[in-house]
Amino acid sequence: MSQLMVLRSPQANYFGTLPLTAQTRGHAVFEPTSDYWELREATRKFYADFAPFAVVHDIKTALKATLVWYAENSSLSHLKNLYYQSREFFHFKFDQTGVLVSEVTAADILNYKASLGKEKEWYVGVLSGLVRKWGALGYGGVSADAVILLKQLTLKGNRKGVATATRDPYTGPFTDIELEALQHALNEAFARKEVELSEYVLAWLVMTLGQRATQYAALKVSDVSKMIDSEGLESFVVRMPRAKTRDSDARGAFKERVLVPEIGRLVIEYAATVRERFRGVLPDIEKAPLFPKEQAEKNVEGYAYHSTAPHIGYILGKTLNRLHVVSERTGDFMNITPKRFRQTIGTRAAEEGHGELVIAELLDHSDTQNVGVYVSSTPAIVERINKTLAMSLAPLAQAFAGKLIAGFSEATRAEDPSSIIRAPSIINSFDGMSSCGKHGFCGFMKPVACYTCSSFEPWLDGPHEQVLEYLLVDRERLLSTTDARIAKVNDRTIYAVAQVVQLCNEVRAEQGPSL
Repeated sequence: MSQLMVLRSPQANYFGTLPLTAQTRGHAVFEPTSDYWELREATRKFYADFAPFAVVHDIKTALKATLVWYAENSSLSHLKNLYYQSREFFHFKFDQTGVLVSEVTAADILNYKASLGKEKEWYVGVLSGLVRKWGALGYGGVSADAVILLKQLTLKGNRKGVATATRDPYTGPFTDIELEALQHALNEAFARKEVELSEYVLAWLVMTLGQRATQYAALKVSDVSKMIDSEGLESFVVRMPRAKTRDSDARGAFKERVLVPEIGRLVIEYAATVRERFRGVLPDIEKAPLFPKEQAEKNVEGYAYHSTAPHIGYILGKTLNRLHVVSERTGDFMNITPKRFRQTIGTRAAEEGHGELVIAELLDHSDTQNVGVYVSSTPAIVERINKTLAMSLAPLAQAFAGKLIAGFSEATRAEDPSSIIRAPSIINSFDGMSSCGKHGFCGFMKPVACYTCSSFEPWLDGPHEQVLEYLLVDRERLLSTTDARIAKVNDRTIYAVAQVVQLCNEVRAEQGPSL
């Protein structure tokens, strides 16, 4: 901890004393006298550049000294927020006056507040804490009326959970169809070796667990394990670091999360490859990060080669964005962030009837004060899908991934009669309707699961409209007799079948009437 002089009231001639070095609560060492701070904690990184600040030298010193106090006593995330909000404020005042800032006054605060509007009024709330601490530490540059004003102001807080509550199509939770489309595209890309094993494992862990990016960044290979019970049954567990924002130790506490066998086996296999990579590089390969960076950088002890939370978000976004999956709600490529998967986990849990305590446990919240939005935002009306709606949304959903063919003679496996797909329970006939281009065993239910498969080859004259009608009727039946989530399980398939019907209609229209 640096030794900073603390006075009872601001002194015009004292603007703080900057130590040569300081250390954040998370053990990042930096040089406060420099105009460029580089702070790296376990899974977090922050760069602060004070050179562009349009302030006089003494104000910059006092600001830095105040931020040093926050660095030593608060989280890196909070320090980062204070830095950016102070930068915005000083830029605003300089733009208004054209003169380097030499003092923060009550008039400055009120002018800044008026410029923000109600939606951004919370900016002043963040700035208020900084300015009041600045004055309490006894540094000059903050007028007495500014401190008095900020103590009296009632400020509107940052609205939380808006994207979740409104189901925002760009920043809120994914719909079931969007999530299924992402998962399907990810699996297909991995099968084509267009996605690395590390990217695939990270994406699936984010989609299934919905934890914060900083938690995945703190994972080590020793955190994933396989257990075999007395009956020989396998179970897979990931010991997830809690990495709480207010905790200086990202791995100070853990919660165990059970993985489904398909994902668990893959994670175990991937962890073994990471161990091999760090054999001879780290003295203990069990301490190797599960999702390492290529190069080691300046780290705190115990986190060599660990990624940062922003880097995890970048890898996830790069992996899934290049799949070019389109949202059926916007007709545009999906916006991918770890937070959206987290919102999706909470939203789906609420839709399944789970209460706030269960949702808080799933999302690793310490209390329930921030999970109420999931319960309150659960829609009371489940959207019904009729044929018209299915046909209109089908092009946006892009659920059909196969290839339309004229008939069996054009099939990839035209020499193999077993590749013919039939649906007697749906069309009341044993006649063929499509082909399967996949070589090898497939355990999915035909033909419902086929329409979203890339190996599916529907025939032009196949009874696809009958399949669509069957699925729509079955959905209505389930909606009235069972849980809504069960009724929606084939929604993406419905859009895929509707897309096939559209394609068939378009081809027939181009060919003209048959003789």
